[in-house]
Amino acid sequence: MSFLQLEFAWPWVFLCTVLPVISYLFISPARESNQNALLFPFTQMLASMQADSVSKSSALLKWLGILAWLLLVIAAARPQWVGDSIQVPVSGRSLMLAVDISGSMENEDMVINRRAVDRLTAVKSVAGEFIEKREGDYLGLILFGSKAYLQSPLSYDRKTIRILLNEAVTRLAGENTAIGDAIGLAIKRLKKQPQQNRVLVLLTDGANTAGSIEPLKAADLAASESIKIYTIGVGDDSVRSSGIFGLRLRKSDLDESTLKAIASKTGGQFFRARDIAELQQIYQILDEIEPVTDENQSFRPITELYQWPLAMAFMLALIITGLRRKQHG
Repeated sequence: MSFLQLEFAWPWVFLCTVLPVISYLFISPARESNQNALLFPFTQMLASMQADSVSKSSALLKWLGILAWLLLVIAAARPQWVGDSIQVPVSGRSLMLAVDISGSMENEDMVINRRAVDRLTAVKSVAGEFIEKREGDYLGLILFGSKAYLQSPLSYDRKTIRILLNEAVTRLAGENTAIGDAIGLAIKRLKKQPQQNRVLVLLTDGANTAGSIEPLKAADLAASESIKIYTIGVGDDSVRSSGIFGLRLRKSDLDESTLKAIASKTGGQFFRARDIAELQQIYQILDEIEPVTDENQSFRPITELYQWPLAMAFMLALIITGLRRKQHG
């Protein structure tokens, strides 16, 4: 460590150090009036007895006041401890994840560690690992059901985005599936980012059954904004459902043709994930298609230190107040 790592964000504030001197030289002190005072014969005697102690106390108060003022000026100048340079990979890529949390994502046709889990749990497990690997990417999260919601704006905070994904529950955004609205919301968030680095990964297990935007129209708009969309269809081809005659199998609601068209219109790709292994493989492919750059950007972490001189100045102010009361008590 070196004192060279100590810097001040606003060094010009140190010009305020001389303000008390200027006020002392050019501003006359208020004169005390003795017109209404009661004078006693022994007043001068008491004054002479206390002169020495008062002068010492006044000198102490003066130096404590100067120190307190200097500490306030230092705090106002914002002292900072600048750490050593850290290399961080930065891609500049803006990548939104849109995850279906409609009621159908509760179907338990995925297996993790030999245990049957629902589709959303499988997505959380695999997509969470994908998020963790995207160091340097500008990530965002959209959850959609009957409506689409921005769960996390674009951010480098991968840890928080993964937590928000893990906290997602089915049916929170409604029972149905608004694929078009999810794409529309992603366009709104990605269109402000650099044109060559806009990517949307959309994951669903159904067909568009809600929302105000048709998925293919949303795809056309995404293509016009240079947003590349990768679509992932999740779940088995057949769905188990219970009825009055017991369990029965029916065909999955997944609209593969629409998801393929969305990906094709935007220069992306469609993937099918019938089980956890295929889902993991898809995210590995996405890592290869949209790789994290090897370029590094350096920055030096900054720790603010202004609170320490500010706290010391406050403590000195309390001491000065106590001494003044004792002096005049």
